[in-house]
Amino acid sequence: MIKVSLSDHITLFHGDALSVLTTLAPASVGAVLTDPPYSSGGLSMGARQANPHSKYKLSAQYATMLGDAKDQRSWTMWCTLWLSECWRIAREGAPLMVFTDWRQLPALTDAIQAAGWMWRGVVTWDKRSGRPMLGRFRQQCEYVVFGTKGRFDAPSRACLPGVYAHSVNPARKVHLTSKPVELIVDLLKVTRKDADVLDPFMGGGSVGEACVATGRGYIGIELSPEYFEVSRARLETCMARDSHE
Repeated sequence: MIKVSLSDHITLFHGDALSVLTTLAPASVGAVLTDPPYSSGGLSMGARQANPHSKYKLSAQYATMLGDAKDQRSWTMWCTLWLSECWRIAREGAPLMVFTDWRQLPALTDAIQAAGWMWRGVVTWDKRSGRPMLGRFRQQCEYVVFGTKGRFDAPSRACLPGVYAHSVNPARKVHLTSKPVELIVDLLKVTRKDADVLDPFMGGGSVGEACVATGRGYIGIELSPEYFEVSRARLETCMARDSHE
């Protein structure tokens, strides 16, 4: 495990999420927002274990995404383990937001409840794109499972929508499954402005950039050495840019 502190409020870890999480103090973060590997592509074990580039029909220009070869039962058990650690680390009333797709949505809602979180609903992300499906509905949405540790500690009286439409900008995409920073900024509206946000699956750093942009603290964890360096460089650039504005 490697720990890198970019500032008093931005800390990154290179290592396995579950191992790193066990080292963090209880009741020490104000929110959890993360985008774990979905392990959902393919209908057979062979297809699930294929390289994510081919499984999800994505460009090979990005580094390989690790941890995406579990079947649904093992994926649900694994999610329950790391979500249980997140519950321990989160403060009472903290919100939880976890990205998923339609295949793993039922399994994820089971896992967050098994881990002790109170399931509060599902937010829809309309990607405004998706592969054409002959004679069928296009799969242009992904989902964010929303929960809380006990009673929700609402940060404001704002009434937020349940659907957000943001396109992925290919020019800014640095990861196989990059999420738009603008979407993350919208999701962060259910967190307090002084919250430290825990992200066990940092990937390309979208959550971290949104936290820097909105003045929130950030704790990011990433297993892939390539993506850890991508995220670290990205957040250093964001912090330097913000310091000059």
